Amino acid sequence: MNDFLSLAQKRYAVRSYLPKPVEAEKLERILEAGRVAPTAKNTQPFRFLVVQHPERLKKLSACTNVKGYPLAIIVCSVASEVWVRPFDGKSKPDTDAAIAATHMLLEATDLGLGSCWLMHFDPAPIREQFRIPEGTEPEYILAIGYPAEDSHPSERHTKRKPLEDLVVEESF
Repeated sequence: MNDFLSLAQKRYAVRSYLPKPVEAEKLERILEAGRVAPTAKNTQPFRFLVVQHPERLKKLSACTNVKGYPLAIIVCSVASEVWVRPFDGKSKPDTDAAIAATHMLLEATDLGLGSCWLMHFDPAPIREQFRIPEGTEPEYILAIGYPAEDSHPSERHTKRKPLEDLVVEESF
């Protein structure tokens, strides 16, 4: 039986993939995991741009530092749809998009797929190549596929700060 903590600990950034497409049923489950992610006031201020065509993937890969994935989901935020905190006007469309992205990556892991969360990209050519409209911001690229046999977590994945360095109880 998988439990959530085991699933979260199992997931790592895969940087090498098998040349095998992701099945449509698995893609649908991944997208559904993003759709049901919690957002502020349930505004769901994001769009999921699915890229699978080899020529499109090649263009997208040219903008990132990870190559060879058979599926990418460009997670975009839509600022005009985000909830705004009334006390100070703060809004975080990227936060809602990040929650959805996390749900999708964890669902991919649960389905036996590997993934890599990409933020190291210039959004301008991606916006142009994929005709992303004004007001919609490409926030993250999720590279997804079957991990290559030699795929393994980097050392950074296993080095975590102890809880006592992260948790503050009651007050700072």
